[in-house]
Amino acid sequence: MDRLQAMETFTLVVETGGFKRAAERLRVLPSTVTKTIKDLEAHLGVQLLNRTTRAISVTDAGLRYYDSCKAILREIQAAEEDVAGRSGMIRGAIRVGTTPSLARHVIIPALPQFAARYPGIYIDLHLSDAVVDLVHKGIDCVIRAGEPRLSNLIVRRLALFPWYVCGSPDYLQRYGEPASIADLQRHLAVGYADSRTSRTTNWTFREADQVISLSLKDCLTVDDTDAYIAAGLAGLGLIRAASYVVREHLSQGRLVRLLTHLEPSTDPLSVLYPQSRHLSPAVRAFIDWCVEVIGQEARSW
Repeated sequence: MDRLQAMETFTLVVETGGFKRAAERLRVLPSTVTKTIKDLEAHLGVQLLNRTTRAISVTDAGLRYYDSCKAILREIQAAEEDVAGRSGMIRGAIRVGTTPSLARHVIIPALPQFAARYPGIYIDLHLSDAVVDLVHKGIDCVIRAGEPRLSNLIVRRLALFPWYVCGSPDYLQRYGEPASIADLQRHLAVGYADSRTSRTTNWTFREADQVISLSLKDCLTVDDTDAYIAAGLAGLGLIRAASYVVREHLSQGRLVRLLTHLEPSTDPLSVLYPQSRHLSPAVRAFIDWCVEVIGQEARSW
């Protein structure tokens, strides 16, 4: 049994959540993955995975072994990429987590520049609005909007972006345009459910050096950014969205920015990654590129 290959197979099974998906990533038969895990468990003398007809779960021993495997595989990857980097070409695969809206509006449009600069780096994008465990998901770094929660991750600030209150021309024709923060109370809004709490997020404003938080009357609630914007475009209610998500809709007249006399509240855009003594050259190159290119682009929002 090739123990290094077995470690790689086991970590993929844990991260993808199944033998079939791991086999697809490795481009082998599911039976090959199953046999590798059985041989690994026999070699270690412990059960790493609980198996049912519907799903698999990781045992306590499996979780400890997974953490060890990831540390070893990262050390090997970093060593290989360091050698490649010293030869003048940075190579390697990195896993980047972000939200679908940031990927669509910010990251993917800028990636051709990254690919031209680092043709040897392969990026595996993982998209989710939910907060994920970077270590257990095997993700090297994440790009997130909003104030980061306290954690043991390193945070590098890219830029600040404003929040805009918007409405569709159809909605404004039916209900009129709010002239003040207080005026919002008589309007309908589209609610957005926080992935961490499942509660509808309040709208915050800055006025006369004060921060005002409002809970508005929701016409419906969604937990997906694309659905949220679509509801606003359909005229179901007012929305409060990040500038990078609505800038194209605003420029083409599908949405109208409201309360423009107020200073918009802002949130940071950041790249976060685990603390590591041996951050691979590929990951370091991507993070530095985010600070340089995406950070610069974000300053124009």
